[in-house]
Parts: sequence; structure tokens; C-alpha cells
Amino acid sequence: MPWLTLDVLRRAPISWRDAVDIIVVSVLIYEVLKLIRGTRTAQMVLGGGVLIALFYGSQRAHLETVNWLIRNFLGYAVIAGIVLFQSDIRRALAHLGRAPFFRYFAKSESGEESIEELVMAATLLSSQRIGAIIAIERLIGLRNYIEGGIPLDAALTYDLLLSIFQPSSPLHDGAVIIQEDRVAAAACFLPLTVNPKLGKELGSRHRAAIGLTEENDSVAIVVSEETGGISVASDGLIESGLGADELRSRLRSLLLHRGSSEPATSPSVAGPRRQERASEARVGTLPRG
Repeated sequence: MPWLTLDVLRRAPISWRDAVDIIVVSVLIYEVLKLIRGTRTAQMVLGGGVLIALFYGSQRAHLETVNWLIRNFLGYAVIAGIVLFQSDIRRALAHLGRAPFFRYFAKSESGEESIEELVMAATLLSSQRIGAIIAIERLIGLRNYIEGGIPLDAALTYDLLLSIFQPSSPLHDGAVIIQEDRVAAAACFLPLTVNPKLGKELGSRHRAAIGLTEENDSVAIVVSEETGGISVASDGLIESGLGADELRSRLRSLLLHRGSSEPATSPSVAGPRRQERASEARVGTLPRG
């Protein structure tokens, strides 16, 4: 009957709420796919999809034993998923917290004086070829790593940073964490990245800087002990071979929300400029400013 055919083909009108609902779900799915792309999570999600397919397939095919096993296994799958994906879940929530919307409510994490102290310290450490890693807290707190180190809560000065990273200092191993323009702690141990695409030339300091910035929105300054090169890590990417002016410009753009990539015009910090080895400028690094 014609009227029955028309009723089947007729669809309910789509309201603006339906459109918003579809857009939000699409964006969430897209962001999740971006987060798991190229990681071990992608293979684990694929395995979970196979289990779900087996569950519904066993129901339709009346495979009672298979369905019973999967049904009982799914009860523990949620807990197992949280344990296995804890780092990825943490990274996803941190990525959500770095959305541009929330940056309007953020204050400037570091002032000009703090940046100058960091540039001076990194340049002098570079000239002496003393390895160092300095993590700067931004919106997402680093309390877990601060509590694992030696608390200092001292004013940020380049003299203090130089003293901490001297090979004879008991605090030179590990990272220094800067919180609200103060040296919160030293000798802090940071998570190493598990990114398989990184070159083997990158040392533990560079991997720790990348690993930390993969999990949160912090910025990490690394001074290579082998070459004296200065690097900056942010959002899981690292830019190597920076001079004093380039480091200053990069820190300003990352910490003061200026977004400017122009080199700074203020006087250069004393100390010779040394470049990282070309092998450390890996594929996927930050664009040079």
C-alpha cells in the first residue's frame, strides 16, 4: 500500500539539539581516535572489538559456552581496562583540559624575570656541558612528581639551578620542577616516553622530558651532557639546537600565551651557543621559531 511505504520512508525532523548531539559525539570519537593512533592502545581497542563481536555472534549462533565465557569475562574487563589504559586515560583527560576554551581562564604561568633566570641557567649549563632537565608546571599540576623529589620551595634563580645540577651536588640526578615561579623540588624522577618512533640517540633526559609533556601541559628544558645542546619539550614533541634568544622566544610563547614565534630582541645571555647533533632533531619535532 502506498501510504504504508510513505510512513516507512518518512523520518522525524532533525532539531538543533540533534545536530549538536551528533557534532559533540563526532568530535569526541575523532579526539579519541587521534589519541590512540600509533600507540599500543589501538591494538588493544581492536582486540576489545573482536571480543564484542564474538559476544553478539555467539548469541545469534547459540554458542552458549562461548557466550558464557565472554559474558563472565566482561565483568572484569572494566577493571582490567582501567589498569591497562591508566596512562592513556590520564593523557586523554589532560588533553581535554588543554582545550582552548579553558585557556581563557588561565593566568600567565611564568613572568619575564623567571624566563630570564631559566635562559641564563640553561645557557651557562650548556657552556659547561652539564646535563640538566627543568620542568615548568602550567595548568595541570605536577604534585605527584614534586612529592617524589626533594622539596625546596625556593626562589627561582639561575645560581640555585647551577648549584643543583653540578655533578658534585647530591641533587643533580633527576629533574627540577618549577611551580608558580619557585623551585618546588629537585631530584624528581619523571616518566620516560614509550613512543617507539623516537630515535635511539635520545638520552634518558630527553625521553623523560617527552614522557612528562605527553601526560600533561608542562614545558621541559633539557641540556645535553654530551653536546651541551639546549632543547625544549612540549605536548610530547621536542625542539633541539636552541640558542639563548630562541629559548627565550620559545618560553615566552609557551608560558606567557603570547603566541609569538619572533626571536626576542633583548640582549643574549652570556655563553657560547652549541647545537644538538642532527640525529637529535628527530622527525615530528616542534616547528622552529
